[in-house]
Parts: sequence; structure tokens; C-alpha cells
Amino acid sequence: MLNTRQAMTDEGEVIAEGKAKAPLEPPIYDFVVKDLSGEDFQLSVYKGKVLLIVNVASLCGLTTQHYTELTELHTKYREKGLEILAFPCNQFGRLEQGDNEQIKEFVTTKFQAEFPVFDKVHVNGPQELPLFKYLKSQKGCGVLGDSIKWNFTKFLVDKSGNVFQRYAPTIPPSKIENDIQSCL
Repeated sequence: MLNTRQAMTDEGEVIAEGKAKAPLEPPIYDFVVKDLSGEDFQLSVYKGKVLLIVNVASLCGLTTQHYTELTELHTKYREKGLEILAFPCNQFGRLEQGDNEQIKEFVTTKFQAEFPVFDKVHVNGPQELPLFKYLKSQKGCGVLGDSIKWNFTKFLVDKSGNVFQRYAPTIPPSKIENDIQSCL
């Protein structure tokens, strides 16, 4: 039983009055991913930024519209704190068959994208990147389950590191601009 000068944390830890632990940072900042060079990259460098995390593919019918609009959003809002993180994925229709060098060349040459593109990943299944497992656990899709269904699924993360919203591939980046603005 707690006395009047004690409290309990959500984890069940008893703490003395006035000695509350600082709130934990959202786990998104704990993730380490690989960049296109295969080097570890800490997502903690994005603390305080709004993130739009997207699984991408070079040969998808959605590629041109999405990369064009992602590039436009990044150019428009990066100085205000938006970062777009692109994760190539070959799980849907084998539409990202290139190696990392080919992917980098495609994105920077065809779309002049200046946002970071990371190592090719799995977003579903036993080899899925833990980051995507976390994102899906925060904003699942309900009736059809939490799994990502196609290329260009997008997750918007607010400045505090909380997953704000998940967007289907059929929703182009330009249609989520208002949500991005509200998170900035």
C-alpha cells in the first residue's frame, strides 16, 4: 500500500513524492537503421523534427507522383523541421530490384531528391525492419490488419516522436500537407 507521499509509475515502480521519473522518450529515437552505404544511422538525430517515413519502390505505378510530391514537400518544409525518410522495399511486386547504388542514382537523378534514402528493407514478415514493426504497432490499419499492403505507405511522426498518422499508398503526399503543417 502506498502512503500519501508515494506514487507509482505506469511500470509499477514506487517513487517518492517529488521524485517522479522524467517521461520516457518515444522509442522511435532508439532505432538504428542502415543508410545506403550500409553504415549504422541513429534516428535520434531527428529529435524535435517532424518525420514522414515511407516505404518506396522505383518501378511502381505510384513512383513518379510520390517521389515528385515528396521532393516538393521536403523542399518546402525542411527548413521548418520536416524530414522525409525513404526506405526502399522489394516486397510488393518486386518493384525495387536495384542495389543501393542504383536506387541512389535513380532517386537523386530522376527526382533530385535531397531527403535521406536508407538501405533496402522488409516492412512485413520475419525479416521486417524493427522500425516498421514499431510504426505498425502504433498506427495499425484495423479491419485488414496492421501489415503494410503496398509501396508508399506513409507514417507521419510529430516533433515529440509520436506516430501521428498512417496513410495508405493511394493517398498522395500532397494530400497530407495539412497534417504536416499541423505537426510543424
